[in-house]
Amino acid sequence: MTKTISRRKQRKAHFTAPSHVRRVIMSATLSKELRTKHNVRAVPLRKDDEVKIVRGSQKGRDGKVIACYRKKWAIHVDKITREKVNGASVQIPIHPSNVQIIKLKLDNDRKKLLARKDRSTKGKATAAEMHNID
Repeated sequence: MTKTISRRKQRKAHFTAPSHVRRVIMSATLSKELRTKHNVRAVPLRKDDEVKIVRGSQKGRDGKVIACYRKKWAIHVDKITREKVNGASVQIPIHPSNVQIIKLKLDNDRKKLLARKDRSTKGKATAAEMHNID
């Protein structure tokens, strides 16, 4: 984001953000189990992650992410649909901040991302490293 405190400029930067920036903004928190396992608080959502909805009218339901619409700031979750007047079934768009990841789809890039974001050793010197400073 920009280095400004102006509300107007912050909102403009947010809503006109390019796709690679929207990916990072469209992150979701990890469940307690995943958070302790990976030492990471949140990761960008992607297709095939399993999520639990924690806010809104669909609260408590869970399912698999079937689409991430960066342009619309929304994700579509499997089985979260509504009926239109003509009988057609449509997906309900959900904002990523309203979901929690309960199962990650891990591939090599995702594993590297988790290793990079791991907070267990970041910024902390071990006793052996402190002893070698002299």
